[in-house]
Amino acid sequence: MGKQSRREGRRARKKSEVGPEWDTLEAFARVRIQGWLQDLLEEEVTQLLGRQKSERGGGVDATPGYRNGYGKPRRVAMMAGTLAVRRPRVRGVEERFESRVLPLFKRRTEEVGALLPELYLHGLAQGDFELALRGLLGAGAPLSASSIQRLREKWQDEFAAWKTTRLDQLDVVYAWADGLYVKAGLEDAKAALLVIVGALKDGRKVVLAVESGQRESSEAWARILRDLRERGLKPWKATVADGHLGIWGALRTVALSDAELRCWNHKIVNVLDHFPLKLQAEAKALLRVMPYAKTQAECERLRDEFGARYRKPYPKAVQTLARDWERMVAFYAFPHAHWIHLRTTNIVESPFAAVRLRTSAAKRFKKVASAEALIWKLLMLAERTFRRLNGPRLMKEVYAGKKFVDGVAVKPAPRRLAA
Repeated sequence: MGKQSRREGRRARKKSEVGPEWDTLEAFARVRIQGWLQDLLEEEVTQLLGRQKSERGGGVDATPGYRNGYGKPRRVAMMAGTLAVRRPRVRGVEERFESRVLPLFKRRTEEVGALLPELYLHGLAQGDFELALRGLLGAGAPLSASSIQRLREKWQDEFAAWKTTRLDQLDVVYAWADGLYVKAGLEDAKAALLVIVGALKDGRKVVLAVESGQRESSEAWARILRDLRERGLKPWKATVADGHLGIWGALRTVALSDAELRCWNHKIVNVLDHFPLKLQAEAKALLRVMPYAKTQAECERLRDEFGARYRKPYPKAVQTLARDWERMVAFYAFPHAHWIHLRTTNIVESPFAAVRLRTSAAKRFKKVASAEALIWKLLMLAERTFRRLNGPRLMKEVYAGKKFVDGVAVKPAPRRLAA
């Protein structure tokens, strides 16, 4: 065997040991893209149902529907070849599940530079920007430091610009507030990204705020509310949040919301914490029917029955249920069509379910600040799939100040004619 043949043999063996040599970034990405695309489809279902594949539904006003296997494989054409993916099937939902991801891939991708942000921002990598992109493409990916820096700067610049956008044109009727915990690897404290989602007068839902801070800190929430007010956002009619959030104190400091509503799902969890495990299913069944009562009086009757049953053996459970009761039943002062949206923070929890899944290894972020732009971008992607609230016509009536009792509009008293 000649020297040239031996050299070629050594190259072939080395190539088989370290993996193929890719001439382009797109060719390199194609090896993994089929699995990523399948994950994207699964996560779309997670967003639709508001829960992960292994989780069961059952919370108050939980999104109906369930996973039901897969349809026939779908072939997707790309510049580097054709991929086959399985489309998840969903049953029991009001509208047929249609993927928003697959149409993006029907067109042949012209360059992987346009593809990578979508894949990354859908949570198919974890950790800091450089770690994430190398995790996407492998340690040997032909990624330059400048390309990583450009991606980082692009998302951070977009986030910074978004946080200064004027909000004068938005007519917000309802708002939901929650905090997503992020544990950074180089920071001791567990910080949170504080998020506010608003529902506009036409029924559309938009993300209003994403900011790092402590969930229980009134000052952190007050800082966010002041910023929204300074950017022109007008006061809204009601805020829905968990009872432990510092936003309640902030709302008293920065007057941006008329009514305060507590999430029933969080309340039920708090009450069940005071029961032994063997009695939690029984207590949960009684608690869950309360927010579905047709009137506030009926809801309070169910509360009293629960108290009479458990006050003596489990007094802390009954006390926890009674705490903040005015906020628990405040939704009765709004249209019946909106109750499904106002009884819980599901509107925020649904996109959070996908965000939590994608940032489950959040300790890989070197700083919490590194996660802000990424999670903001994830929420912006989720915002595209937000559905309008029920009864959009009623949104205008609520915004105009119309009064409701037990979900029914109060008719104005007839004017008396002068004698």
